[in-house]
Amino acid sequence: MGHSRYGTQMLAQADPTGLSSTTGQLAILFGLLAVLAVLIRWWWQQRGR
Repeated sequence: MGHSRYGTQMLAQADPTGLSSTTGQLAILFGLLAVLAVLIRWWWQQRGR
């Protein structure tokens, strides 16, 4: 069990996803906003028919 805990600490330090950095959070935020915009536009078109 100790080995896996050490592995997770290494992952957190290496941070391959960049989640802890401001740039990573901004990228995720913009991604979510883009998805929301697309969904709202699609829903609006469906509603308009």
